Amino acid sequence: MTELHLWLRHEARSTERRTPIVPSDARRLVEAGVRVTVEESPQRIFPVEEYEAAGCGVAPAGSWVSAPRDAVVVGLKELPDEPAELAHRHVFFGHAYKQQPGAAELLRRFTAGKGALLDLEYLVDDSGRRLAAFGFWAGYLGAALAVLQHRGRLTAPLTPTTKEELDETLRPAAADPALTALVVGALGRSGRGARVAFATAGTDPTCWDVAETRDLDRRALLDHEVMVNAVLATSPVPPFLREQDLDDPARRLRTLCDVTCDVGSPLNVLPVYDRTTDWDAPVRRLRAQPPLDLIAIDNLPSLLPKESSTDFSAALLPHLLDFGVSGPWGRCLDRFRQACRELGLANE
Repeated sequence: MTELHLWLRHEARSTERRTPIVPSDARRLVEAGVRVTVEESPQRIFPVEEYEAAGCGVAPAGSWVSAPRDAVVVGLKELPDEPAELAHRHVFFGHAYKQQPGAAELLRRFTAGKGALLDLEYLVDDSGRRLAAFGFWAGYLGAALAVLQHRGRLTAPLTPTTKEELDETLRPAAADPALTALVVGALGRSGRGARVAFATAGTDPTCWDVAETRDLDRRALLDHEVMVNAVLATSPVPPFLREQDLDDPARRLRTLCDVTCDVGSPLNVLPVYDRTTDWDAPVRRLRAQPPLDLIAIDNLPSLLPKESSTDFSAALLPHLLDFGVSGPWGRCLDRFRQACRELGLANE
């Protein structure tokens, strides 16, 4: 059997401090006979020396492009625009299967180089449940930022922190008025995280899930001051908010956080904005009167990089130890091939 070689790449995005494999789990992989190479990275929350001490090899940032062909390149966020042909198997969140902007070009790069995308969003069990996800921390941070913005305490640019420090800023001050909050998708991972953050902020949110969104009460939705969307649709559904809802003079909604950031996809349940926000400018005003502020940051968990990476790595580890062409990884490969066929691309 060929030795598994995992190549942990540096993240090209400067605000991405997370890692899918933390040093303690890298040690377990090495002890199990897996070869692990870790690229140097100035922003990764764990220094490369900790990986080296765990038995990993070290390589320069971005050197995955010349890694051995059988290496499996592991990351989280988008790849750089070059090379034009991707020859390796890549494990990361590709966002390429729902007609997102740039999706077709990414898949063409893989087919041109005869590589493959093993999208972490589609690493699922037999029932379709995701096996490793950042959802809890995305929801937690989304609700936390929404509360801080609503209370006038969100400062930019955003910087990574710890949960203890964030909780301290979230706890309500005596002068803070009560607020009404809504979590849509409250029973999923992100929804649970949002509920925990709201509880820390002294707020008991209204919780909606499938039953409540099937026959949406938009008047009730607009009567909440803060809304967190934690629904990532997999099939077309009516939008939760429309342009005419934002123009409703009776709207009480003042702060909207879209955790899922499915902007550009035909499955987007919040088609009222056309671009995400970021750490430098985390809030965009969608309406002046009545005011409505949007937070739509697509790497929220990186604001708590140590906690979110540790949880994610623990969930991913058993599947890396069992890496192969069947089971969850086989389903990832099947989904990649299906997406390529839908675009008329050869991928065998």
